Amino acid sequence: MLEWGATQGIGPRTSSAARIGIGGPVGSGKTALIERLIPALDARNVDFAVVTNDLVTKEDAERLRRSGLIDPERVSAVEAGACPHTVIREDPTLNMAAGDDLESRFPGLELVIFESGGDNLASTFSLDLVDWWMFVIDVAGGDDIPRKKGPGVLKCDLLVVNKVDLAPHVGVDLSSMLAEAQAARGERPVVATNARSGEGVDTVADMICRAVLFHT
Repeated sequence: MLEWGATQGIGPRTSSAARIGIGGPVGSGKTALIERLIPALDARNVDFAVVTNDLVTKEDAERLRRSGLIDPERVSAVEAGACPHTVIREDPTLNMAAGDDLESRFPGLELVIFESGGDNLASTFSLDLVDWWMFVIDVAGGDDIPRKKGPGVLKCDLLVVNKVDLAPHVGVDLSSMLAEAQAARGERPVVATNARSGEGVDTVADMICRAVLFHT
C-alpha cells in the first residue's frame, strides 16, 4: 500500500485494505455505478465497504443503505462542504478517518470504495487517499468532454463513459466519443457503461479485481 501522507506530514498509512476512488461530475452516475458494482464484487467474493461524499447531506449514503444491496453498517458518509474536491485531494483526512473506522469495524476488509461528492473535470484524487481511481463521465454531458482533456479524464486509472444508451437521444456519436477518449488517454483504459442496465459493469469489476486486488 502507499505511504499515507508522506508529503503532508500526516503520518504513515497503516490500512491493509486497498482503497479506490470514484469521481466525476454531478449526475454522471457514480452512485448508480456503485449500486451495480456491489453485487458484481459480491459475486467475486470481495470483502468491501463504501464511503460516500456529499456537500452537506448524507443522501448518497442513505440511498445505498436503503438499497438492500449491502449491509448498511458498511456504508459511511462524509459531508464535504462546498468544495467536494478538497476532501479527496487537498485535505483527505476526513475520508482517511472514515476508511480507518470501517477497517477497524470489519476486520479482513479487502477494499474500501470512496465516492466523490461530484465535481468538475479538474477533480482528481490524492494518492495519499486511494491506490487507484476511476473517473465517470456521461454521454449526456456532451461528446466534447474527452476533447477538453481535463485532469480527471487524463489522470484517472480508468475512465468510465456512462449512460451510453442516451447517445442517440442527445445527438452523440458514441463511437467517435469513445475513440477520442482513448486517443486522449493513450494506453490508459476506457470502459463504456450503462449503469442502469448493468452494461459494462462486469468489465469494471474485473479491472478493479485485477489492478487493485490482484485477483486473476
